[in-house]
Amino acid sequence: MSIPTHLKYTKSHEWIKAESDGTVTIGITQHAQELLGDMVFVELPKIGRTLAQKEECAVVESVKAAADVYSPLAGEVVAVNSELESSPEKINQDPYLAWLFKLKLANAADLESLLDAQGYEKVLESEEH
Repeated sequence: MSIPTHLKYTKSHEWIKAESDGTVTIGITQHAQELLGDMVFVELPKIGRTLAQKEECAVVESVKAAADVYSPLAGEVVAVNSELESSPEKINQDPYLAWLFKLKLANAADLESLLDAQGYEKVLESEEH
């Protein structure tokens, strides 16, 4: 499985992409969508909602299970990928293109607390044992 090196990650299998405008884009990883299987429903946070770090903010539901998505960082929701509400299977097709929501960060320095690709790979390896 390839883990894009330009992204940051969480132990709860979210990916985070820092954007040039200071916002971050958030989605779930390849590993997460493989565990869940075929997506059938996505519930996204409301635009304007302020999230705390690690707060439950979205739900992805597959034929197997529903899973909470946690905000990897504190901030305000500035955009959601509403296309996923009618086409949740896009997450299965390419989880790194099918982003869930974008945040305006409360503190940009918090990005440094996230895992890089190598750190995330170690998390996956430890889960296999």
